[in-house]
Amino acid sequence: MAATLISRLGLRYSALETRGTLDHGRKAMNGTRALATQNFHVPVVNFGKFWNGSPQDRLAVSNEVVRAFKEVGFLYIKNHNIDQNIIARTFYESDEFFKLPQEVKDRLAWEDPRANRGYVKQGRERVTQSNDPDEIAELRRTAPDIKESMEIGNDSDPVWRNHWPSPIEAPKFTPTMLEFYDICHELHMDVLRAIALGLGFEENYFDPLADGKYHTMRLLNYPPVARELLAAEGQARAGAHSDYGSLTFVFQDEVGGLEVQNPHTENYIPATPIPGTIVVNVGDLLARWSNDLFRSTLHRVVSPTGTDSTGALTPKRQSIAYFCNPNADTIVECLPGCEGDGPKYPAVRTEDYIVGRLDATYN
Repeated sequence: MAATLISRLGLRYSALETRGTLDHGRKAMNGTRALATQNFHVPVVNFGKFWNGSPQDRLAVSNEVVRAFKEVGFLYIKNHNIDQNIIARTFYESDEFFKLPQEVKDRLAWEDPRANRGYVKQGRERVTQSNDPDEIAELRRTAPDIKESMEIGNDSDPVWRNHWPSPIEAPKFTPTMLEFYDICHELHMDVLRAIALGLGFEENYFDPLADGKYHTMRLLNYPPVARELLAAEGQARAGAHSDYGSLTFVFQDEVGGLEVQNPHTENYIPATPIPGTIVVNVGDLLARWSNDLFRSTLHRVVSPTGTDSTGALTPKRQSIAYFCNPNADTIVECLPGCEGDGPKYPAVRTEDYIVGRLDATYN
C-alpha cells in the first residue's frame, strides 16, 4: 500500500506537472518559477546548497528565501531533506485515520484552543480573516469549510496531550506522526536560520526563540463534494485566510486546489503540486515580527480545475499542513533593522496570539 501511495505522490505528480501548461495556461520559466500570472509567481528555491554549499552558496539561498517572503510570502522548497518515503507513509497513515468510523474520530474531538489538539469534524471550522465571533459563527453556519482534520502538537507538552487513536484502531498512526512531527521541526529551524542569514543576523538568532516545538501538525481530508456546492457564494473547501504562526509547510497530494492571492490584483493563482517540493508560506506572526517586511499572503482551497477533474464531484484531496510557531512564551516584536517608520504592531506573546485566533475560529 505504501508503495502505491509513493507512486501516487511521485509518478502521478510528474504527469500532472507535464500537462500543467495545457490545464492551467502557466508558463514554465527554466525551472526557477512554478507559476506566473501578471508577473506574480511562486518561486522554487533549491535548499540543498544551504546544507552542502559554500558560505557564499548558503547566503545566496538565504537571500532567495528572504526575497520570496518579501515579494510573495510563498515559495516552493526543493531538496528539503525529508525523504519521500516518509512523506508517503505519513499520507498513508493519515488516509487510514480518516477512514476510521465516525464515532472513533468523534471520541478524539478537538476541545480547547489552548491545546489545539484532536479531531475536527466537517463543518466545525471556518477559516477567515475576520476576528468578529458573530461574523465567524454566521460564516460557519452558511458556508463552512468542507473538510475534516486532525490536529497534533508536541507530544512532550507537560499540560496538553495529543488525542491518539488506540494501537488497535490505528497500529502505526502514532509513531508515524511523531516521527514526521520532529522531522518537520528540524526543517523549520533550518528555514529560520536561512531567514536569519538573509536578514543579516547571526545564523542561530531565532534558535532560542523557536526551538520549543510549539507547533501544530494538521492532517487534512477533503472529501468528494458536488462542484455546484463549491460554486455557491462564499463557499470553498477552505476559505481565504492567512496563517497564524511563523511559517507553514504544506504537503499536497496530486489533486490540487490550493490557491495564492496576488496582492496586487487580488486574483488567485493555483499553487499546483510540484513533485519533490514543499509549499512554504509566511504566517501572521512572522509578518508582525518583520514589521510586514515579509508578506503573510491570503490563500484558499477551492475546487481543482483542469481536464482531469471535470466530473460532477470534486476528487478527494489530502494534505498535511505543519504550522510552525515561535516558542509559546516568545514575545514577538519588531525585529532589529525592520523598524522603517516605526513598529506597526504592539509586542505580543506567541501563545496569547495563537490561542486568541483559534478561539475565534472554532467557538
